[in-house]
Amino acid sequence: MNEEKYIDLIKKQYENVDKANTEIFNLWYENSFLGWEWWVNLLLTFLPWIIWLKLRPKDSADRLLYIGFLVMIITCGLDFIGIALGLWVYIHKLVPIIPTFAPYDFSILPVIVMLLLQYKPHVSPYIKAFLFAIIGSFIGEPFFKWIDFYEEIKWNSFFSFPIYFLIFLIAYYVSKRNGFSPFNNTKGK
Repeated sequence: MNEEKYIDLIKKQYENVDKANTEIFNLWYENSFLGWEWWVNLLLTFLPWIIWLKLRPKDSADRLLYIGFLVMIITCGLDFIGIALGLWVYIHKLVPIIPTFAPYDFSILPVIVMLLLQYKPHVSPYIKAFLFAIIGSFIGEPFFKWIDFYEEIKWNSFFSFPIYFLIFLIAYYVSKRNGFSPFNNTKGK
């Protein structure tokens, strides 16, 4: 295939994606926007952060926020991959132009990790990772399936367990590194 034909085919596929996104937006606007599902999504996006703001330790809030951001990046990246591979789909979303499930990736999961890191710091990270994996795989995902926000296509919650376990351990490891802050220029002095 020559370069020009390849470029034309790619452009055609982007047109198809644009049409599909327009249809998804229209479906969302007509069926989800300002419905009970939308309000639940809004609540689940902001309520965990409000809880965390009340409970956060002020002296290490910045370190925990870095970890929360890391968890967001990991979960959103994995969500993008899962959606692109057709492993699952989100039915009701807060914003239809964001492929991930905003309350879960941007709020619930990062806040749970930050709370687990800040409370009982001497408990084994493997126990906390196990707890996080149980919450994500066998409480969070089934709950969102039950209320029809999420549908597994070629996925099973059991597959999520080791992923959540590793996400927590990565967050724990990064949070314990010396000189974690990107603003710390005192190394070697």
